[in-house]
Amino acid sequence: MVTAVVAGAAGRMGGRIIHMIRESEEVTLLGAFEKRGHSAIGKDVGEVVGLGKIGMDVKGDISEVMEGADVLIDFTTPESTLNNIRFIAKTGQAMVIGTTGITGEEEKELRRLAQRIRCVVSPNMSVGVNVLFKVIEDMCRILGKDYDMEIIEAHHRLKKDAPSGTAMRLAQILADSTGRNLDSDAVYQRKGYIGVRKDEEIGIQSIRAGDIVGEHTVVFAGTGERVEIIHRAHSRDNFARGALLASTWVVRQPNGLYDMQDVLGLKEKENF
Repeated sequence: MVTAVVAGAAGRMGGRIIHMIRESEEVTLLGAFEKRGHSAIGKDVGEVVGLGKIGMDVKGDISEVMEGADVLIDFTTPESTLNNIRFIAKTGQAMVIGTTGITGEEEKELRRLAQRIRCVVSPNMSVGVNVLFKVIEDMCRILGKDYDMEIIEAHHRLKKDAPSGTAMRLAQILADSTGRNLDSDAVYQRKGYIGVRKDEEIGIQSIRAGDIVGEHTVVFAGTGERVEIIHRAHSRDNFARGALLASTWVVRQPNGLYDMQDVLGLKEKENF
């Protein structure tokens, strides 16, 4: 049995992960915490996430909950995640990170620290999305540069980062698979008299509305035809299940930085 701690216990993803852990036969909840000053601190974890009293309080610091834990599951904010991985890098436990919006120097630090522990980092832990990552890589090899490529992503109105981490991962796969440079070829907004579309463009457009859990569309448009690959998340439970799958997998691995492609074994099947 894998013992897990959940960061951001009162958040949308934290709550669903706790629900999934309580239903799991492979993972048990050892503790949960929130950022300092959060109103959930001191309250029963189960009552905070809608499970009813379970006899475990939400703590206010990572140092209060990690003793005896195998893995920390973190879907919080870039600042909180970095603070948490700095702690885990000292204790040597495993970590599963689904936080998005980590870029620049923060991303470099996270990757450096992740190499010192057993760590899965993925912008999207849905099994379906990770199959999508593999499929579009294969499609790029087949279609080459003759098809225009666009990404459209939609999320709920409360999501703070744009484009989504999943959209950026999709865009990077398109760029890498076709020899493009995402820094120079990505187009995030079109307005006014913009001229003819450049062949190397990778369009990435964001929608924020209502309670959309998550939707990603990859468009390959050629002369006389268009291929669209769509993934729609109907609830956050698929992300939570992926996080638990990653948790049970990563605790058995040597130190290193992994992603969901590793967890699902998709990298091992690249030549098939």
